[in-house]
Amino acid sequence: MNRLSLHSRYAPRESLFAGHPDLYRGDTNAVCSPYLRECVMAMQDCCDEAHETQEILRQGTYDLPRITKVLENERVFLLVDESTIRRYKAELTDEIEPQINELLSRADKGLKALSKREKQLLTKVEGVQLEQTVPSSRSVNTAGMSKLEARRIQMLVRQRERLEDELQTLRMEVDNLELSAMKKR
Repeated sequence: MNRLSLHSRYAPRESLFAGHPDLYRGDTNAVCSPYLRECVMAMQDCCDEAHETQEILRQGTYDLPRITKVLENERVFLLVDESTIRRYKAELTDEIEPQINELLSRADKGLKALSKREKQLLTKVEGVQLEQTVPSSRSVNTAGMSKLEARRIQMLVRQRERLEDELQTLRMEVDNLELSAMKKR
């Protein structure tokens, strides 16, 4: 006994034939209802259509994971011909070149101003050196001088040190500006 026959829901269904089912089992010449034949043919057509639709859908979506990954990327590459690139390059050059020339002229003016300032500071330092009658060492011997002269000498020494520091700073700025000007050209 089959386990499916124990449940009423899995039991075989009633026959569609009017007579006893044993009459039709072995009969090869039995004639089926034309409606049944049409129903079977319609069912086969539906199955064929469903199969073709499934194949078309499978062909259209088999590449979906790759396409999804491609669409997730943010970079898009566009192929452009060389004439378009040349045209855009010329437009960009026309747009940027005046600004670059203006910046270069400003840098040249700045270099000239710094050079002038450096020359002024150098002459000032030389003037201070000529005025000093004391040795060039940093520590000045003030023994035997009046307090006023000693104070004046100390002020001149401090002024000289400040000017030397400022001169060194300006030289470094001039060197940096000259280097940046050379790199731009």
